[in-house]
Amino acid sequence: MTKLSTSLIVFISFFFLNPSFSQKQLNKELPVRGFCIAAPGVERVNDFVKFIDEELAPRKVNTLILRVDYNYQYKSHPELRNEKALSNADVKKMVEVCRKHSIRIIPQVNLLGHQSWAGSIGNLLKVYPQFDETPYVKMPEKYEWPNADGLYCKSYCPLHPDVHKIVFDLMDEICDAFETDAFHAGMDEVFYIGDDKCPRCSGHDKAELFAGEVNKIRNHLALNDRKLWIWGDRLIDGKTTGIGMWEASMNNTHRSIDMINKDVVICDWHYERPDQTAVYFATKGFNVVTCPWRNPENAVKQTQDMFRYRASVTPVMKERFQGMMQTVWSGAEQFMDEFYGGKNETTPNGLSPANCFKTMFAEIETQSK
Repeated sequence: MTKLSTSLIVFISFFFLNPSFSQKQLNKELPVRGFCIAAPGVERVNDFVKFIDEELAPRKVNTLILRVDYNYQYKSHPELRNEKALSNADVKKMVEVCRKHSIRIIPQVNLLGHQSWAGSIGNLLKVYPQFDETPYVKMPEKYEWPNADGLYCKSYCPLHPDVHKIVFDLMDEICDAFETDAFHAGMDEVFYIGDDKCPRCSGHDKAELFAGEVNKIRNHLALNDRKLWIWGDRLIDGKTTGIGMWEASMNNTHRSIDMINKDVVICDWHYERPDQTAVYFATKGFNVVTCPWRNPENAVKQTQDMFRYRASVTPVMKERFQGMMQTVWSGAEQFMDEFYGGKNETTPNGLSPANCFKTMFAEIETQSK
């Protein structure tokens, strides 16, 4: 991030927080009122359909991102299915209830990064180990962070000549199954990219590699008039902003923000502080959605900021501030159990995805009056 870009963020953030902007000036609608969660397991599909019908719809949720990954009975690559996976009939139940309530449903399959978790390799690298960016990094029996290998999650090699045929088949099939015009590729927390020992990536600019992968996925989706959504953390300079290595990049991928297509939708997640990087993405020309997780207080501030942004800018800029999306990182089953009181996951200080969800949508309603 250049000094000019950093100064622009500081200036615009101060401008937006000026108390002279009254409640009457706030825009009353958000284009995106979103919810992101893992797709349910086979046994709880009906429960999740009921949750959409009785909880998401009354809150006027209009965008549902479902993290599917390999929890689907793919026909193009059945070798990548989970042992128990959603059938096409299961998916259609969710599609139908979303159609009933005009909810845009967007499936997610993690691409590039997040090809492993803790001590387990994900299905793609398990079946096709040749795609591994860092095959010399072995999965530990007991995972700990930090570790000598810098292993958080594995990545596939974006320059492997065979990887895109596989992942594009999955993308096309899951988009067809969900009858959608958009796809979420994840692409967050990519720590392994352009590895020095990779015979294809070694020596390549990490920002160019990341941007190249984003654009390649985006261009493939565009062939069928579909839009790409991604998480935004790899596009933020973690050092210059002080945000760090999780919610921003410390391996120079941030410069790719000036290399990727502007019609990619950015999901800007911040969980520890309500950092106002949505301003940065919007001034760079991207549509941006702010994403909280489990902190209700932060979610309220982030929601208020989003309404304030939309009220305080030119019409061109206003439409880039698309709205809010609650993110949930447990399974759908765990979240529903917490939400309905069957299993309380709330921490002593009140942090929980269910509390955050309820609080965020209550604040959206308050701001919309």
